[in-house]
Amino acid sequence: MNKLATVNPKAVEHTKKKVMEDIDRYLEEKEALPKYEQYISERQNYVEQIWANVWLNKVTNDVPKREKKSYLIEKGYEVDGVDRKVINRLFRNEIRGYQPFHVVSWLDGVFLNNEIKWQERYRQAKVNFQRQKEEKELSKKRGEVQEKIEKIIEIVVDENEDLFYLYIRHRVSQQLALDVDTKPKYEMIETYKIEETLKENGSFTPSEYFTVSKFFDELTGAVHKSHFWEYEKYLHFYQRFIKEKLTVYVSKKVLQYLTSEIYDHYAEVYEGKLTERKVKEFVSPFLSYWEKKFFSQIQAELLADLLRLADVPFDPQLHSEIYREDVAERERKKAEEQTAIERKKEEDARILDDIFAREYRPSSGRNIRYVLHIGETNTGKTHHALERMKEAKSGLYLAPLRLLALEVYDKLNAEGVPCTLKTGEEEKTIEGASHNSCTVEMFHEKESYDVIVIDEAQMIADKDRGFSWYKAITKANANEVHIIGSRNAESMVLQLLGDSEDIKILDYSRDIPLKVERKEFMMRQTKKGDALVCFSRRRVLETASQLQKNGHSVSMIYGSMPPETRKKQMQRFIDGETTVIVSTDAIGMGLNLPIRRIVFLENEKFDGVRRRRLTSQEVKQIAGRAGRKGIYDVGKVAFTKDIKLMKHLLQQDDESIQTFAIAPTNAVFERFQKYYRDLGTFFELWEKFESPKGTKKATLSEERELYETIRDTEIEARLSLKVLYGFLHLPFSSKEPGLTQQWQEKMIAVIRGEELPEPQIIKGTLEELELSYKAIGLHLLFLYRLERRTEAIYWERVRQEISEGVHDFLKNGVRNLSKQCKYCGKKLSWEHEFSMCDDCHALRYRQRDKGHYRNRKAYR
Repeated sequence: MNKLATVNPKAVEHTKKKVMEDIDRYLEEKEALPKYEQYISERQNYVEQIWANVWLNKVTNDVPKREKKSYLIEKGYEVDGVDRKVINRLFRNEIRGYQPFHVVSWLDGVFLNNEIKWQERYRQAKVNFQRQKEEKELSKKRGEVQEKIEKIIEIVVDENEDLFYLYIRHRVSQQLALDVDTKPKYEMIETYKIEETLKENGSFTPSEYFTVSKFFDELTGAVHKSHFWEYEKYLHFYQRFIKEKLTVYVSKKVLQYLTSEIYDHYAEVYEGKLTERKVKEFVSPFLSYWEKKFFSQIQAELLADLLRLADVPFDPQLHSEIYREDVAERERKKAEEQTAIERKKEEDARILDDIFAREYRPSSGRNIRYVLHIGETNTGKTHHALERMKEAKSGLYLAPLRLLALEVYDKLNAEGVPCTLKTGEEEKTIEGASHNSCTVEMFHEKESYDVIVIDEAQMIADKDRGFSWYKAITKANANEVHIIGSRNAESMVLQLLGDSEDIKILDYSRDIPLKVERKEFMMRQTKKGDALVCFSRRRVLETASQLQKNGHSVSMIYGSMPPETRKKQMQRFIDGETTVIVSTDAIGMGLNLPIRRIVFLENEKFDGVRRRRLTSQEVKQIAGRAGRKGIYDVGKVAFTKDIKLMKHLLQQDDESIQTFAIAPTNAVFERFQKYYRDLGTFFELWEKFESPKGTKKATLSEERELYETIRDTEIEARLSLKVLYGFLHLPFSSKEPGLTQQWQEKMIAVIRGEELPEPQIIKGTLEELELSYKAIGLHLLFLYRLERRTEAIYWERVRQEISEGVHDFLKNGVRNLSKQCKYCGKKLSWEHEFSMCDDCHALRYRQRDKGHYRNRKAYR
């Protein structure tokens, strides 16, 4: 009980002090000295309570909780898990009688047999009481004098506000003129740190400062102390300057208003003369508001106006006239500036409207027959539209994926309809062909056809690619346009078609029902005809390896896979060479395969920003691939968890698409070049442009990031704006640092008229093969843009070889893969739930604040 031992003496001393104070209060009110015994008789209970209160408060506050608990345990209490308030209450009850201080006994020892000491206490109490009484009286009189002076101060300040500002304005003008003429200008090399030395940078040029506030941002060369040390600005100096000058001037004015009665009254109660220094002490607290107001007004003044005022002797009437003229001139200039600003805003708005807004206004109805193929996945929508296109004299198929464009190209040529293929990175021309199969980005509004087919119209909502569908739907130049999409896209498509009168809507429903399995799927339940869906390339490869080791033959599909490889992987499944598919959500985009059951290995995906649950439309798009007429009369769907929730998403009605993406067009660039010449300004204006209701702007983030790598370089200087943007807009993986470097090297070759650097090809790991494929794809994008088709033929063959290498690896090498930690490469069991090992998980979060993580290892 160490703390108790120290608290008790302190409580005793504190009690003695309070008891003596009580005695003084008791005695000071008595006309004659009472007996000590009378005091004890009247106050015994009270003084004993003083000890109880002091003691209990001190031990409660000063003794730590652990010592209280130990004390209570000794008394037989069980205190584990007991609330702090309960502990305190129990402790106060038990400690009440601990080493008590007997107040009356102590007082008896001091006063009972010591009449002289009791009399001295009485005498001192009366003296102190009289002194306090006189001090209160004097304080009251002083308060009365102070109140009179303060009332006069209020009157003076209220009646002379304009005069005071004119005076401060003049004094500031004189000081400004002195500072501008005689003081050096300072600058700092880096940041505002007191350790740095200031560097003189010539003298001040008044014309560089429009308002006084601009000058106040300059450094005086001195040090200012506020909450921390910093270099002083003229802002700090003039705040003090105005406070000082205003206080002095107002004090002198107040002295003129004071009456002789106030002077005499002051001298009487303060025993001294009322001086200007004393008046300043009264005045200063009243000026805080006016100091801030005048300082704000000074900052708004024009520096040139104040510098002209400096040599004008102070005359209130003259300075008032000058001030009115300056204010009027300032207001006139401000009005002119505001008018110019408004005019500039209107002009900027007009320019933005001319460059961008007119491009995205709904078009009036056109003399085109529109056929909308609306319905669920895997219902033959695309087949019916293509059949109509095959019958036409000329046709254009617009696909969401290069693989689908390739599939239609092969299909039409196989059925005797000559068809040309055109994507961003490959072209296959068929002699005499009047039909074309393209990716939607290759659409050109000036080309006309008998029939145009636009597939997967719901992609109009995609934040990055959606505008390509908008442009195709609204600008398609054909006798007949077939638009294929999900039901949630119907209202948006009809809205875009505006006043068109000839619109036919064909509704498609599945002939083959979808059935959700009631039990959670386990990997060991994989059977022939299953398509297992996950949402990363890594998970696809790991799952495929696991299945192969368990005796399954597997096809794989993921986004970064070469389209030729993807086609071969699909064909193996169609031909029965493989029995199972493992795929990302790429399987949901127009791929018709004999799938018995779709299995969702994951219910969440990373969308580039965050990991989120699948949407209803995504679940339907993927699940709809299950079932194939004539092969599987029921399409089955399975989930590894949350079956009830995922089934609800599969069955619920989708909300209609409310917005679509917009992006710059050639027409936009043509109009932009009437006003500006650089892409930096273009990106700034695109950011300012408010997207019309029902639309959302493409971010152009990749184009902007690429542009920053060549901004203000020879590349930008040598290319026209539209040509440069075309190269920025090339559809390649700009997030790959190696590809971005190759893009820059090719751009330099283009502007210098040199040979394009060959793509970097490395044949090692699967990642290296796929990156080599992308590098060749980037090279082909440049070749086709530069109309060098002969060279492109060679590189298409090389790329084909790379895709075969990828196919061979997937066919033969995936079996040897193991599940590894994505950070350290440590081998994990297939049942391990996460993509990193426990050690890396712990290390990652320990080092998160340092920004350090282990590098990922490639698949071997």
